[in-house]
Amino acid sequence: MKIICGLGNPGKEYEKTRHNVGFMVIDNYCKGENFSKKFNGLYAEKVIFGEKIIFLKPQSYMNLSGTVVKPFCDYFKIDLKDLLVIRDDLDLKLGHTRIKFDSSSGGDNGIKSIISSLGTQKFYQYKIGISNDKTFETKDYVLGNFSKKELEILNKMITQSEETIDRFIRGEILGTQDYKYGE
Repeated sequence: MKIICGLGNPGKEYEKTRHNVGFMVIDNYCKGENFSKKFNGLYAEKVIFGEKIIFLKPQSYMNLSGTVVKPFCDYFKIDLKDLLVIRDDLDLKLGHTRIKFDSSSGGDNGIKSIISSLGTQKFYQYKIGISNDKTFETKDYVLGNFSKKELEILNKMITQSEETIDRFIRGEILGTQDYKYGE
């Protein structure tokens, strides 16, 4: 069993913001699935490649993501090497992604919360590049919407992320792997 968790903020006002890329990837992969509520998270259970997968979208706001992820991991008795957290990353250019095991938070408050709650950083992070426009305050930038041009690249990344998720489910991701989309 594995948990694939997309990070974001609940509510319509955040739906299409840069900080909600994790939710966007989960929604794309789980098209048409019904999500249930538990431990302040929305989740869907699917069997993929013969393995039960829990898709999770914490509803606690980004900075408290660990308060949702930990109860799910405990309840489903998840080995943390079977946890994948999908999140935006300011340090990666839009069009680039990185999947990494045992990675620091890199300043991401959602990941800080998860590391604090789990007591370790030994889980997989799938980082989706959103670039970083230094002309904006960081908070305003991550809570801002993508431009039309950025959305074209983002939509390609989200679609192509399906294969990365499949590879994680099949156990084919080891160490750090970088991907570049949209160019």
